[in-house]
Amino acid sequence: MAEKPPAQDAAPVSKLPPARNPAFQMMGLPRFKRKLPSRNWLIFWAISGSFVSTLLYDRHWKKRNTQKWCSLVSYLAQEPLPVDMMPRKITIFLSAPPGDSLRASRDHFHEYVKPVLVAGALDWEVVEGRREGDVRAGLAAKIRNLRQRNGEQLQRELSEDERPVETKDDLFYEMRKTTGVREWNGVRGDLVLGRNTWKEYIRGIHEGWLGPLEPPKPQETIEIQPGSSAEVLTDPPSSITTSPETKDVSAFPTEPTDSAEPVATEPPAAEKTKQPKPSPTPPFITPSDYPSRVAPPFLVSSMQPALPVPLPHILGFLNTPTRMHRFLTRRRLADETGRSVAALVLASHFRPYYQSEDFASAIDPDEASPSSEIAADGAVTRTGQSWEQEAVLKEEEREWHKSAWKDDEKEPEKERIWREPMVVDGRIGPRMSQFELESGMDERAVQVAEERRRSEPSLFERVREWSGFEKKPRGGWDMGLEGNTD
Repeated sequence: MAEKPPAQDAAPVSKLPPARNPAFQMMGLPRFKRKLPSRNWLIFWAISGSFVSTLLYDRHWKKRNTQKWCSLVSYLAQEPLPVDMMPRKITIFLSAPPGDSLRASRDHFHEYVKPVLVAGALDWEVVEGRREGDVRAGLAAKIRNLRQRNGEQLQRELSEDERPVETKDDLFYEMRKTTGVREWNGVRGDLVLGRNTWKEYIRGIHEGWLGPLEPPKPQETIEIQPGSSAEVLTDPPSSITTSPETKDVSAFPTEPTDSAEPVATEPPAAEKTKQPKPSPTPPFITPSDYPSRVAPPFLVSSMQPALPVPLPHILGFLNTPTRMHRFLTRRRLADETGRSVAALVLASHFRPYYQSEDFASAIDPDEASPSSEIAADGAVTRTGQSWEQEAVLKEEEREWHKSAWKDDEKEPEKERIWREPMVVDGRIGPRMSQFELESGMDERAVQVAEERRRSEPSLFERVREWSGFEKKPRGGWDMGLEGNTD
């Protein structure tokens, strides 16, 4: 018998890969291995996760802070109002920040201010300023209109061009006066957004109350057009000689002859010219005219309280870290702005602005024992006076765009209220006041917000109601008529 060959060693059997999900395989998804991500992926997910979590945390508390102040003033919306009385109406002043458009101010108002006003059931009118001086002109016109309604007479008759155009507010005022509808008899108030708007607001108050009712007469100027008969000749006529030998033909107009070929002139193409933006009404008076002006007989003893609201706005690539920090800490801005607006909505407390005096001393602080001559009564002198209105929101000027401090080459005569120092007259400053929140309202706001949060349904209850497991009470229109059918 033939001997069998020795059995060869069997080849090692390789492990088959685990079966993939056929759905994932048909979708073309690759096979993912179970392993830790690389160092680069770990860095990416750590940074992205930290940023997203910080952003979500900030937006959550921003919403809660806004809701806290809305809950504090929401009871005002439930108070009854007589049918023959207009609701409380405030005036909001906002303008475009330096170097940016009006949209930045509008977004700030809609995001931080409007929710609290709506919760308190307040009505408002907005005075917007697209250009520097619009807010000043609008406020001054409103005050002059109020003075005329109170019975103040004009110093001279206005021409047709100087007469103010009748607005819808004037028409509505006459309609309410005819129908017997009364105006709100309480405190109204003004809300001013930003330092630049606050400067125009102060200038408009002074112009409206201290300025005249009629615009100043324009100065008559005679403009001489080049080539006109009124143009003054530099040389006397006698010096002009017209000899046939030295006659300059190009200096005199010549009549066209029949032999001259007509020159084909093409009409100029119609260029699209942009219409110039309407400029604000020129100011009736300047700050240098305040001391010489006489106060009107109908000057109110106390003006409507005002609320200056900060508008943090900074531009520039180098300011990106500051902008990023403010973007991730909007909850603080929402809390501060909501607190200020809640003081305006409640209108329970407001205080007048104070005036401070600056003194200068001739005594050297390093001198231990001043001499008797220096220590006399005249050693301390008053150098000036300053009003609190001048320092309101002054820290915003450091973040203004550089265009606010430069001259406009296209419009050199444009008024520059933003960069000029604020001037407060002694007859206007004491009559202004500011809204303030009463003591204890901060704790009250937190308590009201917690009570409202407890009364709201939980997340589980909202999910059950949304899914249909929670039975809702049937309304009267669903139940129909119930009773004895016999």
